[in-house]
Amino acid sequence: MSFIALSYWDIALAALLLIFNAVLSVAFQLRLGARLLIAGTRMVVQLTLVGLVLKTLFALASPMFTGFAALVMVLFAGREAMARQDRRFTGFWSYGIGTGSMMAAATIVTVFGLTTQIAADPWYDPRYALPILGMILGNTMNGVSLSLERLVSGAHLQRGAIEARLMLGAEMGEAIRGVVSDAMRAGLTPIINSMAAAGLVSLPGMMTGQILAGVDPVEAVKYQILIIFMIAGGTGLGTFAAVIAGAKRLTDSRHRLRLDRLSLKAET
Repeated sequence: MSFIALSYWDIALAALLLIFNAVLSVAFQLRLGARLLIAGTRMVVQLTLVGLVLKTLFALASPMFTGFAALVMVLFAGREAMARQDRRFTGFWSYGIGTGSMMAAATIVTVFGLTTQIAADPWYDPRYALPILGMILGNTMNGVSLSLERLVSGAHLQRGAIEARLMLGAEMGEAIRGVVSDAMRAGLTPIINSMAAAGLVSLPGMMTGQILAGVDPVEAVKYQILIIFMIAGGTGLGTFAAVIAGAKRLTDSRHRLRLDRLSLKAET
């Protein structure tokens, strides 16, 4: 069974749905019509350019170009994760903690999957490496951004309780443990919900895409399960690394809470 190719007219027809939403926005005075159309246009341009870049990378199959593309993806993911935080660390730390955590987690899990279960030849083949990295990185970004947001906001809101525990003789690790646990829980909750709903509530994107491309449904399911496990692993590693690094940044060697190392988004 072969996949069904789409024409540009098919895409244009689907775009009418977005235009319809823009018309509804105008009718209900939501002031979202222009934003919907701009976002849709940006999406088309960005995905078209990505498609052309991927076509070139697939033809080259160069480890250097594949690595460069992966680095660009990680750097943009770090910027997006930082932008989602209303209260963030000051200076380079606002970008470095999240980016470093995502880079380490996504790289470890992606290389592990490519060299063991998927066994691509060569293992850095961009046809496999970049899509898998993108799926892992996107979900890890969500976990890292949510966990860091919960960490810094929790430390700010519970400042009095944390400092009270310190005055009573508690170590910093013990005093901030509740905030750290809440942050890690926040980062892992989306992937847990996604796994719980997969199959019964939703058909994940990779599985759906493979089925539409003509792959046997059972084989598509096996690939989807593998990818979800890899996503869960990357999200967990990235979340734990980001929260631990963030917690260390919020404290110092004298067991003090350093909220002066935080700033509001409006201030940066």
